[in-house]
Order: sequence, then C-alpha cells, then structure tokens
Amino acid sequence: MHRLLPTTALTALLLAGALPAHADEALAKARNCMACHSVERKVVGPGFKAVAQKYAGQNVTDQLAQKIMKGGAGVWGPVPMPANAQVSDAEARKLAAWILGLR
Repeated sequence: MHRLLPTTALTALLLAGALPAHADEALAKARNCMACHSVERKVVGPGFKAVAQKYAGQNVTDQLAQKIMKGGAGVWGPVPMPANAQVSDAEARKLAAWILGLR
C-alpha cells in the first residue's frame, strides 16, 4: 500500500536527491536547458550523459553549477554556453548534481 507524501516531505526528498533522476529533468525543461542540450545526445551543447562521463569521479558540482548560471566557453567546442540568469544557485546545484549522476 502506497501513501502520498505531504508536499513538504516530497520537496525535502527532491532536494535531497532521494527521488529518481527524472525529477530533475523537469527542472532542466522548465529552465530551458533542453533548448541546447538533451540527456542522450549533442544538440547545440553536449548531451548531459557525456558531461557526466567527462567528469565521472570528480567533485565538480560547484563548478558545473557556476557554468550553468554564468555560462562558459571552450570546454565542448567553439560554441559558448550563455549565462542563465533565470536559474537560481540552488537550482543550478540541483541541475549539476542531476547531470553528474546520469549514467
């Protein structure tokens, strides 16, 4: 028998990363990340699984979160990633953790 979690408990689980990874794909879609990226393949920027593979075993969540918010260039080719001012620090960290956890 399954019980529905109260909203605050569900939010806490989402923030703690205790729910499946697809929960953060919704955030990536909401923040327009999917306009240039996909999970599996390169679009304008690299696929998120390629990012996870490149940084596997490295503690780069904070650095990736900063790139999500401030943009970057040169790591994945000549096309720069623009800054994403609409993404908060907490959202950027959540997205970075989700991306780095993809297999």
